[in-house]
Amino acid sequence: MFPNINNVLFLNLASLQGLFETSKFLFLFLVPAITMRTFAEEKRSGTLELLLTKPFTDSQIIAAKFLSSLTLLVIALLPTLLYVISVYNLGSPPGNIDMGSTWGSYLGLILLGATFISIGIFASSATSNQIVAFVLAAPLSFIMYFGFEFIYSFEKLGKAGVFIKNLGIDYHYNSISRGVIDTRDLLYFASVTMIFLIATRIVLISRKW
Repeated sequence: MFPNINNVLFLNLASLQGLFETSKFLFLFLVPAITMRTFAEEKRSGTLELLLTKPFTDSQIIAAKFLSSLTLLVIALLPTLLYVISVYNLGSPPGNIDMGSTWGSYLGLILLGATFISIGIFASSATSNQIVAFVLAAPLSFIMYFGFEFIYSFEKLGKAGVFIKNLGIDYHYNSISRGVIDTRDLLYFASVTMIFLIATRIVLISRKW
């Protein structure tokens, strides 16, 4: 047993907090890897023009790529349910685990993944090289997650710092992870996701100018 803060057996605490804390960092690299081919590979192979001639709108194409990437991410999360079952049964007594926080954290991960996917798709639409798409998406996702939190750390900002903190993903993800489903957090994730998907559509439309 390794003495690690994310090791459930070491902590003697029926909690999956370590899993969710690790997952958000993994998403910074996993999601860009999933999305980097969505449009960049289409451009490189010359199939994007063929795709755009099909009887589908740009919005439908973007939505299809977004939903397929999100589905793949959700499938990747499914095996982690084994951890929930294990920790649930390891509790003393069995079931001594905050399921509200657990399901809230899963919802937070899905919303976080959806946001990162929209960022990744936008980055992929801006280039014909999937490696460049990855390099663009990963730092942009990192900035959206931690950047506003870093700016908030400057005490001189005063009340404006709180507003800036609310613009970052970290604040809203942590809120949902506590098991508190606030419509403001849901609206935030939906808004950021839509902004990047709309930006992707603008990039696609600009090819026709």
